[in-house]
Amino acid sequence: MRLIHVVVIGMLVFAAAYVYRIKMDSTVRTEKVLQLHAEVRKEREAIAQLRAEWAKLDAPGRLQGIAERHLKLKPITARQFDQLKNLPARPPSIVNPNDPDPIASMIEKIDPDIVTGALPAREAAQ
Repeated sequence: MRLIHVVVIGMLVFAAAYVYRIKMDSTVRTEKVLQLHAEVRKEREAIAQLRAEWAKLDAPGRLQGIAERHLKLKPITARQFDQLKNLPARPPSIVNPNDPDPIASMIEKIDPDIVTGALPAREAAQ
């Protein structure tokens, strides 16, 4: 009987140690999760701060002031536009319309069967 009592007490100690180990693992993991939540919150705050800074830098009034200070632009007036009759003439045509098509002549030099539509002997046999 005494041996059974020692074995049962040993099993109880082992079970208690195992449960304690599981509890410590879960505590460590819980702390890790809380740490990750804190890091996520910091990153979200940093993103929000960067978005606010971007909105400030991208504000139309600020950009207008910078453009006026650094660019010598003037407002467009209606007199700046011209009429179609004042456009320059079309540039002269580079290719004479009576000349043969240069691309077709290159293709004919490479493979005359393509232009005539004739099939090569091996494709006609199939």
